[in-house]
Amino acid sequence: MVEKLLDQIMRQEGLREALSALRAAIKEEEACQRVRELVGDGKSLEGLLDSEDAKVRKNAAALLGDLGIEETAWALFEAYQREGTLFVRPVLLQALKKTNAYPYLPELKEQYDLLCSREVKEEEKKHIREEIRVLEQILRKEGKTVRHTFTGWDQKHSILLTTNPKYADVTASQLPACRMKVNTLGVRAVVDSLKDVVGIRTFRDLFFSIGLGVKITMQDGPEAFGEAVAKSKLLPFLTQCHKGPYPFYFRLDLKGNIPLDERSRYTKRAAAVIEEQSGRKLINAPDDYEFELRLMFDKQKNIHLFLKMATVAMDRFDYRKGSVAASIHPSAAAMLLMLAKPYLRKNAQILDPCCGVGTMLVERHRLLPAREIYGIDIFGEAVEKAKENIKAAGMHVNFINKDYLDFKHGYLFDEIIANMPVRRKQMKEEQDTFYRAFFDKSQELIAPDGIMLLYSNENGFIKKQLRLHPGFRLYKEYLISEKEQFYFYIIGTVSGSK
Repeated sequence: MVEKLLDQIMRQEGLREALSALRAAIKEEEACQRVRELVGDGKSLEGLLDSEDAKVRKNAAALLGDLGIEETAWALFEAYQREGTLFVRPVLLQALKKTNAYPYLPELKEQYDLLCSREVKEEEKKHIREEIRVLEQILRKEGKTVRHTFTGWDQKHSILLTTNPKYADVTASQLPACRMKVNTLGVRAVVDSLKDVVGIRTFRDLFFSIGLGVKITMQDGPEAFGEAVAKSKLLPFLTQCHKGPYPFYFRLDLKGNIPLDERSRYTKRAAAVIEEQSGRKLINAPDDYEFELRLMFDKQKNIHLFLKMATVAMDRFDYRKGSVAASIHPSAAAMLLMLAKPYLRKNAQILDPCCGVGTMLVERHRLLPAREIYGIDIFGEAVEKAKENIKAAGMHVNFINKDYLDFKHGYLFDEIIANMPVRRKQMKEEQDTFYRAFFDKSQELIAPDGIMLLYSNENGFIKKQLRLHPGFRLYKEYLISEKEQFYFYIIGTVSGSK
């Protein structure tokens, strides 16, 4: 097929359609490799960059970029310099970026400065913005952009720690703050030092609160929001707590029940306004950003701006080198174990029958050191990743790749901790059978004064097995996610009831 399309292109027949069809075909790696073999250094295609048809020039440039033939970089650069049609210019730059733009950085930087400084007609803005955006990508990639270093560790900050709203007080109790308030998003606080914050394990994300100065809603439009951001204290805040020159690179993230296409249009337009109104001291770089600007809404639908900074280094969960789809987030695991802390014992012997990549075991050990730890999982890939994570955490765990129901051991365990498997294709009867077997096996392996910590969205099966196993007693039950009906159960043996 690609041979016929190339032949059609060489005969200059139906160029637009042939070029588009060839681009679609080479999305398959085998076809792409075949075309590279046929066109060699790409000289046979370079003449299309001089076509009288602007769309042919555009498609030809895109094809050369898709093929990534480095020898065509000079032809693409020359074509860019002479191209007068605005919608073709960004495509030529994209192709140049994919081949080799490095030799032309001085000229590209000069063009970038020129575009940023000149007045642009309203009807030209869309294409000029796209050209500027691709130029910025090239200059960042090839020009080795200087990144910023966060220096605001001992400055006063207004922050938001996102966490499970039902148990935000768990995080709040660990937070040294001069002012603090728990809300539906998590914990808002004013802190004197971030050094005391970044080690807390029960929050998911750290955001800085940025006042917009005016009330803005979605109905006000992306232009009004972008102008408000550019005029806000965002830029002074970034310069105050960072070392390094302009610009700062950001991405815009809009949270809320908004259709994806509407959200995309809004963020793209707002980001362009932020760039222009800030004098390009703030640059939208969703593929290579340092900061995330997160838009959130209150009950009155007013937009609130929060800043998440990749420059604020946090090593809380650096041990997590690998994960699988079913892995629990480390902050969620840490939260569960904080809830269970009154029931935990130092130097306990611990077993995780569904250990996954080991997250629950690491967070349990970090909270209170254990003596001996076993992790079991039937999924071999998870066990291999768990071994890597445990090594990074500086711990020792005895991992066994087998079915928990077949596990035997010479002594009993003080704690059995499990993030229980989620029912997928299993029938209700199968899951019922599994939970019965799980409780039977756990009853064999748990010490007389031991506890089980189970995280599950099968409340009915848990309660049924507690009725069928009188040797266990439910100490505590926490509803973790109302939407997905996940619960956390703290279960003890009857002889060890408190």
